[in-house]
Amino acid sequence: MRIIDLSAPITSGSPDEVPITIEYRGHEEGALEIEEAFGLPPRLLRDSEGWAVETLTMGTHSSTHVDAPYHYNSKIAGEPAARVDELPLERFLAPGVVIDATAREDGDALSVADVVKGIEKASHKLQPGHIVLVHTGCDAFYGCLDYPDRGPGVSASATRWLVDQGIVVMGIDAWGWDRPLKMEAADALKNDMRGIFWAAHQADLNYSQIERLCNLGSLPPTGFTVACFPLRIVGAGAAPARVVAILDD
Repeated sequence: MRIIDLSAPITSGSPDEVPITIEYRGHEEGALEIEEAFGLPPRLLRDSEGWAVETLTMGTHSSTHVDAPYHYNSKIAGEPAARVDELPLERFLAPGVVIDATAREDGDALSVADVVKGIEKASHKLQPGHIVLVHTGCDAFYGCLDYPDRGPGVSASATRWLVDQGIVVMGIDAWGWDRPLKMEAADALKNDMRGIFWAAHQADLNYSQIERLCNLGSLPPTGFTVACFPLRIVGAGAAPARVVAILDD
């Protein structure tokens, strides 16, 4: 068995909606904390060291994360939208397929035909419950200030087609599943029309997105299993996840 990490590193200072910060407290500080809490001097600890502890500050959408339907709207198909802790874990471990979108321009939106062609090119037999990943190559820009403005996205119609095939988890190595939001916002304002901005998110569909994946270029087009379990954050619309691909070698 071989495991390929598809998650972005979590590092202090990474630019994001909620900037990631990590406070590191070392073993010497840990020894002092133990002495203060229990009266135990450092000389009674191995190498006079106590515990090392980190304090992490980040958003639920920071780094590689899984979106729940509640993130998109309060109701999906007329019912209260599921939050991330309410999603069944079974959907987050399934066979995967990679759609190659590395040749697409920034701002392109993959159509139904594009998605069908991509799955066929991967020689993958799509079945309900599988996990579809879109490889744009934008992970090369992760951490750059213009990362949110790069890459193609997936259209609402293609997203709906995937859900109609029984696909409830899909992911991308760009900032978001939709095409860059600056472009969608400009088009929505120009046309004064609802349904252009955040089109795939607000398509009234009960599905989850994995956003800001990495290393999709290291995967074969098919023949692997995706594990993408989100943290169990009660009431949240998303949660960071350690996403991996499992290959039988």
